[in-house]
Amino acid sequence: MKKNQILRSKYFQFFGVIFVLITFYLSYGYFMNVIADLAFENPENKKGTYSVDIYKNRTFQTKDRIILSSRIFKPRELEKAPTILVRIPLTYSLGDALKTELVGRFWSTRGYVVVIQGTRGRYRSSGEFYPLIHERKDGLETLDWIKNQSWFDGDLFMWGSSSFAHTQWAISDSVDPKIKAYFMHIGSSNFQEMFYPGGSFSLASALYWTMRSRGQEDREVNLDDLEKGVKVLPVIEADNEAIGDTKFFNDWVINRGNASFWEKIDGNKRTETIKGPVLHLAGWYDPFLISQLQDFNNLKGHPDPFVADNTKLIIGPWKHADSVNLPNGENVTYRENSVWPTTLWFDEILKTSNSSIPDVKIFVMGINAWREENEWPLSRTIYQPLYLRSLGQANSVKGDGELVSTKDNLGSDFDSFIYDPLNPVPTMGGAMLGPWGGIRKQDAIEQRQDVLIYDGPVLSSPLEITGPLEAYLYVQSSAETTDFTVKLVDVYPDGTAYNISDGIFRMQEQVDADRPQRIKIQMRPTSNVFQTDHKLRIEISSRRLLNRKYSIPLSTHLLFSYRQFPIIKQMIISKNRVLFILSVLTLIFMGRVFAQLIQFISPIGFLPPFDHWQSGTLAYHWLLLSQILILGMQITILINIHYQTYAFRFSRGRVIYIFGIIYFLLSILRLLFGSLYLEEHPFWGATIPSIFHVFLACFFLVLGLYEARNSKNI
Repeated sequence: MKKNQILRSKYFQFFGVIFVLITFYLSYGYFMNVIADLAFENPENKKGTYSVDIYKNRTFQTKDRIILSSRIFKPRELEKAPTILVRIPLTYSLGDALKTELVGRFWSTRGYVVVIQGTRGRYRSSGEFYPLIHERKDGLETLDWIKNQSWFDGDLFMWGSSSFAHTQWAISDSVDPKIKAYFMHIGSSNFQEMFYPGGSFSLASALYWTMRSRGQEDREVNLDDLEKGVKVLPVIEADNEAIGDTKFFNDWVINRGNASFWEKIDGNKRTETIKGPVLHLAGWYDPFLISQLQDFNNLKGHPDPFVADNTKLIIGPWKHADSVNLPNGENVTYRENSVWPTTLWFDEILKTSNSSIPDVKIFVMGINAWREENEWPLSRTIYQPLYLRSLGQANSVKGDGELVSTKDNLGSDFDSFIYDPLNPVPTMGGAMLGPWGGIRKQDAIEQRQDVLIYDGPVLSSPLEITGPLEAYLYVQSSAETTDFTVKLVDVYPDGTAYNISDGIFRMQEQVDADRPQRIKIQMRPTSNVFQTDHKLRIEISSRRLLNRKYSIPLSTHLLFSYRQFPIIKQMIISKNRVLFILSVLTLIFMGRVFAQLIQFISPIGFLPPFDHWQSGTLAYHWLLLSQILILGMQITILINIHYQTYAFRFSRGRVIYIFGIIYFLLSILRLLFGSLYLEEHPFWGATIPSIFHVFLACFFLVLGLYEARNSKNI
């Protein structure tokens, strides 16, 4: 038989496809290890030398009968190894599974057992999801489970950011087993401070978290809905407008001063009871920054010298769990910097590496450079007071406000503005959860009359500001309760202004309504070099409040009206009904695949011949491969819908729904047009494939409709 005849043989093509699939399966682990190295490798880290075994969905039952599920990554060549525990409050989706696999492989190839466990109600773990409340109880039971595993060598570490970091603080006093060290990023032991900076409720952050995590599945946040929610009065109804009434959001709002509620989350003086050192990874634009730096300094004074001496700090130019684009276009990645130091840090604690992470490492903005330090705040810091001055017209960037270095009696006694809570000053960047945070241009809001602007002189040489910042204001308001905001801004030579730091203060009551009151506003620490020809700028304004009494600084007038919003009726499609329909459509498509495969290998008389199943000129081995991939996708979707671990986001669900409609109409057109006019055409006349395309289109149609509606309302 000639060579080209062999290559065209149906059996050769079929077994060629099987060979490719087997090769891919056998080499999958190697290629994933390579991808993990490419994603997180750093010159300071040691090379991965171990193969990795993965154990999926390893579970145990808690005392209150909750099933906690884990994925375990173990170095194949090691019987026992140090363990890294990560407890994640995320949905088990295809994207999250891929990310955790890359992280798990990266650490495991370097000699660690990695346990990635879903918190209650997340990542294949059972129970109802409620942020932060169950982490101490479930975490301690997880430690009891780990210490009895055959691969555990007695050395335990933890890693994670934000609420992942909370899972570490919640069990940081454990002694059996003792957690040897922690890598905590963008999270602190004080979540109350994050929700109530300066005593003022952080609405945008709380609402973003609620929209992201409500129900049993995470979802992408629709920013239009988020914007609608933050405009609602009273604030406790913001979630109703944005996503639906949510218990944990309501609890965050109504328990502002309830110490017992926050003690269930934050515990009591955890920086004193923790048993191991912490590597802190913080961001200049992260809402946890202030309390995370407090944790760092408290731990540096810990009574255990091992904890105090080995606690370390890295601060980058990041917002919460994400990078920011600096004014010059530079971007310092967050994700890679949260992963690669892990084994370097834990190796240092185990004394298995000569590498050492510096005690303090900060990113200095303005010159955009990393710098190693010995402490925080820096011991060489010179604290310099600056003063506000104007002729009484500091309103907007066109006003006469000045920022001066000496205190004098020149100018007006006060500045004032009228603040309308129903037309609040937009928040442009800063420290908050979600995409609205970070560094942003401030030019637009500085045109407003309800923003006071105070400019320093044009700099004749670079000026570095690194350290904590505080603002002291003497204020008077026509309302009993109000918020005051202060912002430090870097003004470029072309007039473009970028936010550097900010702070807020909730004034609960005025001692004397006829006299100004002195308040202290704690601003976010920073490190920024203001370059030659730049200017320092201070912005002062107010913010909308939780109750119906609103006010603004100094002598002003109050504009207020109250409106109610209707309760949104939710429409949720039954999961079981959709699962049944999608299963039937999947079985129909599976029947087509196997029937065509049978007719290709060994034809059966009662089935239509092979040629009737084929359309177009695509070689069958490529068609079979595409059909297997489609079947795998369908089965994966069915499994994840069944376990409620999969979620297309609302926008994507809508796209799938529209795609299903278009696909369905084209399939019907092909079926009708081909059967009526072009019966002999190899593409249009293929009736059987056309029928199955209709069924496949129905699959996407139903899936898109389900996801688009339920991701909006669940």
